[in-house]
Amino acid sequence: MDTTPLHVVLGAGPAGTAIAAELAQRGLRVRHVSRSEIPLTDKRIERVRADLSISEAAVEATSGAAVVYHAVNVPYHQQAEVLPGITASVLTATAHHGARLVVLDTLYPYGQADGEAITERTPWAATSHKGRLRAELDRQYLATHRAGEAGVALGRAADFFGPGVLSSTLGGAFFPGALTGGKVLGLGDLALPHSYTYIGDVARGLVTLGTDPRGDGRVWHLPTNPALATTEVHRMVEELIGRPLEVDVLTELVAYGPFDEQFIGEYAEMFYQHQIPQNMVSADFEATFGVRPTPWREALQATLDWYRAAFSSQPPRG
Repeated sequence: MDTTPLHVVLGAGPAGTAIAAELAQRGLRVRHVSRSEIPLTDKRIERVRADLSISEAAVEATSGAAVVYHAVNVPYHQQAEVLPGITASVLTATAHHGARLVVLDTLYPYGQADGEAITERTPWAATSHKGRLRAELDRQYLATHRAGEAGVALGRAADFFGPGVLSSTLGGAFFPGALTGGKVLGLGDLALPHSYTYIGDVARGLVTLGTDPRGDGRVWHLPTNPALATTEVHRMVEELIGRPLEVDVLTELVAYGPFDEQFIGEYAEMFYQHQIPQNMVSADFEATFGVRPTPWREALQATLDWYRAAFSSQPPRG
């Protein structure tokens, strides 16, 4: 019987998948849990199906866990209804097993904060429904830690991009068009600084929190490069692919590519993120754990390579 610490990853979206892969690459024992079937990509990763909105199922699926990584998300239109129940189940399961909990979090609780420097000390000033919901869930996580029921660390990320990330500003409505010469999506004011977090850094950051209890009891900003104007990100992509981009800029939200009308209707209250500066600073994390964000060009090249392999017959380079 293997008695090495078990790391259990909840959620099989891009973040959960990246976390499980990072754990396996570090030689750690990992179980990956999702309501839906998880593709077999690495025989070192145990796969379990469970409905994590049911406390009993969450307890069973996390049996033996030393660390639980909560990367479960649900469609925007179901978040208010579903996320509180999943939070309760995850907290119940973690406390039941005496495990530590690492939570993937968002910038939503800050609301329309001063985007010039969003740090862990920026006030939680959300006015949107989703921002207030996330803030309330975060308070529950931190209260669980203060009560001594489980060691809890929260890792916040900005907009994702990277291999496997489709539903993002820099995702399925951007990279395929960039590679084929088609149109790509731009949201809001592209000249404003905006933070983007590479999915590989999300995984490295959360696994760092999961393997180092110094992070317990607080919110951390996961490694993220200083904000750039989205036009500058586009310029780097143009240099990497060797041609200019044709950008469709949406100053008002309408259905586009993978973003259908239902999604757009739910996302409308969060559109402010593309209309004000947003610079998430990860200096605390970098100084404490010595983990730096992946350089922009390296991250963009890895993303382009993944999309090239996923959406065409051309293999990735390298």
